[in-house]
Amino acid sequence: MTTEPYWNHNVHYHRTVLAAVPDGCRTALDVGCGDGLLAHKLAGRAETVTGVDRSPEMIRLARERQPRNVTFLEADYLEETSLADGAHDFVSAVAVVHHTHFEDALDRLTRLVAPGGRLMIVGLAYNHTLADRVISGCGLPASRLYARLRGGKRSPAGMPMEDPPRHWAEVRAAARRHLPGCHYRRRLLWRYTLVWDKTQESGS
Repeated sequence: MTTEPYWNHNVHYHRTVLAAVPDGCRTALDVGCGDGLLAHKLAGRAETVTGVDRSPEMIRLARERQPRNVTFLEADYLEETSLADGAHDFVSAVAVVHHTHFEDALDRLTRLVAPGGRLMIVGLAYNHTLADRVISGCGLPASRLYARLRGGKRSPAGMPMEDPPRHWAEVRAAARRHLPGCHYRRRLLWRYTLVWDKTQESGS
């Protein structure tokens, strides 16, 4: 049994995101927050949370049940000036960065993180090699089992979706090139996680 209102491959990794929140987190930002499900969970781990999404419908759904310490903002995180650089102890982006140029997304997300803070990305990539297809195939039994146990794979109506433009090796190489010291891990259910800590000393 699950207390989630719905389950899908992104929701599956919410626990991984929450586990990455630094102790004593004051300000968290969930980029591409959708209907606010992850932002609601982050509300229990941070003093204040901001959820940002450019979809009016997703923000409308998010605001229908808004915790007191969460603010939802209808905006494009790449351009929104009210999202101050270096102001967030924790920044999460789940199934977001493939919607735009990867390097542009990383540049903006890393600037949003406060010195000493953490960036957590859950992303998608496509299969390019035989090994990619074999690894992805291993996720099928697990996905079917989880879907059966959790009432099927669903997403909120109107949730924007887009196919990833880069394959796994390209994402891994670009991440390590632009985020030195990051921790990249390919996950079972067709996702990767990317964790990067901004140093206090350099602010980068």
